[in-house]
Amino acid sequence: MAVPKRKVSKSRRDKRRSSVWKLGAPTLVECPQCHALKAPHKACPECGYVNANLSVKEGKIAVKAAAEKKEEATVAEETSAE
Repeated sequence: MAVPKRKVSKSRRDKRRSSVWKLGAPTLVECPQCHALKAPHKACPECGYVNANLSVKEGKIAVKAAAEKKEEATVAEETSAE
């Protein structure tokens, strides 16, 4: 079994451990909607943009595709009724 020949000094031990505790800078990307910086894969804190089909407004998730389909259906009903 390997046994150290000499005691490892506190400075040598601490130099070895110094890089373990450093924190990296957070990754930020540009929001494609408003161009503000945001965390990747998260909703934009400025405009609430998530992706092409989703957005967050007032704490509620809005699905754009479903809203557009409802609008198209109401327009089609109005034109067919006339």
